[in-house]
Amino acid sequence: MIRFLFRALATVALALAVVMAVVDATRTIATSALVLTPLGESWHSASPKTFEAAREWLEGLGLSGLWDPALITILALPGFIVFAVLALALYAIGRRPQRLGGDFVRSA
Repeated sequence: MIRFLFRALATVALALAVVMAVVDATRTIATSALVLTPLGESWHSASPKTFEAAREWLEGLGLSGLWDPALITILALPGFIVFAVLALALYAIGRRPQRLGGDFVRSA
């Protein structure tokens, strides 16, 4: 059940990565120049209230040091890369473990 949850979240993250890549590709074709939209810019333009609420929540927990160096670095990366890496990590967590004997061991 838990593996299914991780694989489902990986699918959602991969879908978001594809959507963000298509948006960047469309903007790249329209401007005839490479466009890589940072995740923070996409999040702020989609929902500025939740962006500010997340920042204020972390500062309220006393984790303002986490927001500034760590999350700002992640939010500066292109969105499709962040979600593609997240999808890969979630899928790796949710994958089935490989059998020890390989294909030669018969299941009872």
